[in-house]
Order: sequence, then structure tokens, then C-alpha cells
Amino acid sequence: MNKGPIFIAGLERSGTSLLYALLASHPNIAMTRRTNLWTYFYNQYGDLGEPKNFERCLRDLLRYKRLVPVQLDAERLRRDFTVGPMTYPRLFALIEEQYARRLGRPRWGDKSLNTERYAEQIFEAYPHARILHIQRDPRDRYASAVKRWKVSRGGAGVGSAVWLSSLEHARRNQARYPGQYMIVRYETLASEPERTLQTICDFIGEEYTPLMLSMKGAEQFADEGGNSSYGQYEPGRISTRSIGRYREVLSPRQIAFMQMTSAVEMADFGYDLDRIKLSLLDGLLFTFLDIPVNYVRMAIWRVRESFLNRIGRALPSYRIIKETEQAGAGA
Repeated sequence: MNKGPIFIAGLERSGTSLLYALLASHPNIAMTRRTNLWTYFYNQYGDLGEPKNFERCLRDLLRYKRLVPVQLDAERLRRDFTVGPMTYPRLFALIEEQYARRLGRPRWGDKSLNTERYAEQIFEAYPHARILHIQRDPRDRYASAVKRWKVSRGGAGVGSAVWLSSLEHARRNQARYPGQYMIVRYETLASEPERTLQTICDFIGEEYTPLMLSMKGAEQFADEGGNSSYGQYEPGRISTRSIGRYREVLSPRQIAFMQMTSAVEMADFGYDLDRIKLSLLDGLLFTFLDIPVNYVRMAIWRVRESFLNRIGRALPSYRIIKETEQAGAGA
């Protein structure tokens, strides 16, 4: 098979970092993490064939904190970009190829959240690409986000809307690109990592190696505090302790709402529904407060996402290195 790039798609707190760490430890694959090039840079600077547009884009790329570990060679990027199609996908590929070349690996890949939104553009640009979309129980995913970020981020309504939207993308993409788009169930990966990785390696056209389970290839991009919202695990350990932990974080009313909105989809992935018994007071609050408020939140989130999908997502200022920081680093 022709071996194109590998992309990891999915939502935050879904296990994307675990899958990234496993793939990054394959001797043939150089994986970058959370570059979000398609989210923040794709089509955001006009025609890159115009030198001023390219330089504006390159300036932001060089100041983008997520690309610091890649150690971009700006002059080489300028030189290579001018001898071929001056498109965003080619620019992204040149960036990734620099990193792969530095590691001495023949194939590159990237793990960025919500890559499922750009499957059509990715496959058009890289016809032999593979996308691995990891899905997790929506209750555990939302509980992990709450535990990690200490805020509800729109409540159970947005938690449900985000998960359902990602799943809709996953199913549509898999139907459209059946040999190139694979949905990976987080719980299966965590409980049966070796068998699941063998299946994944067959899909991406690489030979499975136990080195992947060491996860040593992810050290450069590792998060402080580890990959779990529930505590640190030693390197190379894959734990299933986070499965079902939503019961310790979410209230019965939150769980009830998420199950009410996602029951069919959860059943399709083998996620059993909890039997929720609410007191009279909680039942009234759930019916007359939680349900309408969360449905409004879901609607607002969908409208906002639709708007952002049309206009694009601005690169957050906190992701940009300030000029004073750059000057200090160069001193």
C-alpha cells in the first residue's frame, strides 16, 4: 500500500493522547501533537502564492507555541515551499516532514483535536492518508474534562452536543472513506492495547511492534501531570481505572440528561445506560430546569459551531509567543 500521513481525530479527554503516544513510539512514525494546523491556519491567510500572505502565515507559525517542539527551519521552509504548489496542505506537509526527517523516520502523522472536521480536505490533499478517530463514553469524556479543567464548560448540554457532533462526523467520514477512516473505541484500546494496536497497524500499513507499548516516543510532547485526569501513572502503563469514573464526578441529573440525549448512539458503541433514580425534588429540577436549560445550551453551541465552521477559528493569543519572549530566547 502507499503510505500517506496518519491523523488522529477526536475530542479532548477521549484518549487521543494515549493513541498518539502509542503511534509516536513506532520506529517508522514521527507524530506531532496538537499542532491544530487545519483549525487555526488552513485558509486563514489568503493565497499563499502571494509572498506577503506566506510571510504573514510563516511569522505566526514561528511564534506558535505548539510548533516549538518541531523546531522549524524557516529558511528551508521558504526554499522548499517555492518549488511546488503553494497550498496550505503542502505547507503543513513540509512542516511535518521537517520533524520526521529530524527523527529519521519515513512517515509523519499528527494528533490534533477535532481533525474529523477536515477529513474531506485532508483526503483530497493526501489521497493515501489514514485517519484514526478515537471515541469514548460521553459520560466519562465529559467527566474527565470537568475533572481536568475544574469547570463544567457548558454543562451536560454542551457535553452531549460536542460528543454527538464528533460522532456524526466520524460516521459520515467512515462511510465516505471506509478504507481510510477508522473509529477506535477508547475502552477497547485501554483494555486490550496489544490486540487493538495490531488491528490499527494493519489499517495504517505498518508492522506492529511491542515498542509501541513503551510510549517512549511521546516524551517530547508529554503533558505535565500525565495523561489522566485522575492521577499520574508510570510511563508505559495503560490503565482502565478511568473507565466508569464519571459516577464519581457527575451528578445523577447530569448523567440522566446525557443518557437521554445520546442513548441510541451510546448503545451502538456498547455503553450501558445507568438506571437513574431521582428524588421528587431532583426529578422536578431535572424536568423543569435541567432539560430546557441544557437543550438551549446544545442549540447555542451548534449555532456557534456552524458560524465558526464558516468563518474559521482565530489563533488564540495565548498560543502565540510574544515578541519580548522571542527576543529573550534569542539573547
